This record gives sequence, C-alpha cells and structure tokens, in this order.
Amino acid sequence: MQMQKINYQKKLEETIAKEQDGGRVPSLLLHSCCAPCSSYVLEYLSEYFRITVLYYNPNISPAKEYEARVAEQERLIGELPTKYPVSFLAGDYRPEAFYAAVKGLEDCPEGGERCTVCYEMRLREAAETAKKGGFDYFTTTLSISPLKDAERLNSIGARLAEECGVSYLYSDFKKKNGYKRSTELSAQYGLYRQDYCGCVFSKEEQARRRTGQDR
Repeated sequence: MQMQKINYQKKLEETIAKEQDGGRVPSLLLHSCCAPCSSYVLEYLSEYFRITVLYYNPNISPAKEYEARVAEQERLIGELPTKYPVSFLAGDYRPEAFYAAVKGLEDCPEGGERCTVCYEMRLREAAETAKKGGFDYFTTTLSISPLKDAERLNSIGARLAEECGVSYLYSDFKKKNGYKRSTELSAQYGLYRQDYCGCVFSKEEQARRRTGQDR
C-alpha cells in the first residue's frame, strides 16, 4: 500500500497559525542557497517571523561565483521590503569540507546521493547555528526549486532537529506558485540567476546538457 505524501505547505501553514494564536513573533534561521530562491521565501515568511538568513554554501564553485551569490543575497536583503527586519549571517566558505563530504560520489547524477550529502551538510550547519543562537526554528530555501525533493529535505531537517534540539520549520516553498513568484521577484530586483546548482559537478553536468554530451 502506497503511503500518502505529506503536505509540507499545509504543515507550514499550521505552524504559522499556531504561532499567531500565541501572539508572538518567532525567530527563524533561514538557510539560503541563493538570492533568487530566497526572494519569495523572505517575502512570504517575513510576515510571520523575525528572520536571519544564513548563507552557508561551501559547495559553490568557483570562489568568484560564491562571492557573486553572497553579494546578491546581501543586496536583496537590503532592498526587499519586509514586515519584520531581516538579518544576514555569513557562514564559512570552506569548499574543502564539501569535497571531503562527497568523496567517492563525484560521478553521481545531479539530484542523487551526492546532493543528499550536500543537503545534510548545509542543513546541519543551520540546525547547529539555530540551536547555538537560540532561534525558535530553522529551515532552508532549497525546497523552492522544482528540481529539489521536498520530502528528502524535510526528512533531513526533521532528523537534525531532533538531534540538535531545535524545531524545524517544514516547508515546500515551490507550492502556491512560490517558484513562479521567485522568478518574478528576481526580474523585479534584477537578481543574478545562475544556470547551475552551485558545485563544480552540477556545472559540468549543465555544460554537457548544453552540448548534448554524456559523461
């Protein structure tokens, strides 16, 4: 018998409703992969949370690309109007940690086991930072992409929440036209939108797709 899929958008809405009934504004540590993906998420969640954006993405290559994405993230935070102020927290850029984590998985296709390891690496940093900083919740913008598996991301987040002792905010930001809205906001703010996920392996795979070549 096939298990019914969890509606993570509904779970998010239930959490928001519960917090609003409590009459307080909870704090959220939001891991962001890039400014375009965070645009809709910030517009949406800043109505209900005090957000700190954590930019921790050691997978991004090369360093120049990383710097460009960090700059766009900070610019968007400065320009996007929000109900509650949004803060920025820069994570360490240690690409060697990413390469060590995915060693042996270099040939995995995009979206496979290598990506799962990468998701967990970044979400773990978010969970540990949220716990250390006393945040009410942590989550990630990653689920806004149609190419990202929300079930996998939420499963990792829930497990790390239990392990680290901080609440995870379930989400599937691509729902309710979230991805479409992110493209609109990207155009509105003239955000730099890259054509690959971030790591050198995704960049190579994207290049092969363009030329119609296989590995």
